[in-house]
Amino acid sequence: MSVPQEFIALNPSHFDVKAFDCGKPDMNAFLARFAAKNMGLGLSSTWVLPARHPEEGAKTPMAAYYTLASSTVSKAEIPVEAKLPNYPVPVVLLARLAVDKAYQGKRYGEKTLVSALRHSVQLTDNGLPAIGLILDLLDDDAKAFYDRFDMFQPFTDDPMRLFVPMNVLRQI
Repeated sequence: MSVPQEFIALNPSHFDVKAFDCGKPDMNAFLARFAAKNMGLGLSSTWVLPARHPEEGAKTPMAAYYTLASSTVSKAEIPVEAKLPNYPVPVVLLARLAVDKAYQGKRYGEKTLVSALRHSVQLTDNGLPAIGLILDLLDDDAKAFYDRFDMFQPFTDDPMRLFVPMNVLRQI
């Protein structure tokens, strides 16, 4: 059975969030305990890639997920040359991105990242103001993954925090 190609909004009554295991307990716990709750509070939104086509009456396993949220950063932190106001600047936060262990090493990480980045552009084009996207890396494994892509820049002095301008994302 093939994995569907489209990410869809998380609905915990349709997806088996407790069975998801990316090998990182914090990422698994977020999905199982907080993703839907945060969506209900309007704090973030999580999208999932079903591992198979849904079946009536059964919870569907997930191959991958990502979570986006709005955030602001200070003008001084942004590594762009644009003239910006002296108050916090809006950005999209890529809060989470994970691939179930059964699907790792099969390019689902890249597929999930591209979906999250394109979704960020779509959100800004539809009215959510953002100058770029930021993400905080969980660990060295995540850093190695994002280092493979030339578009991410260090954000502040923390090598575990990355930034990419929205105009770069529009080229994807």
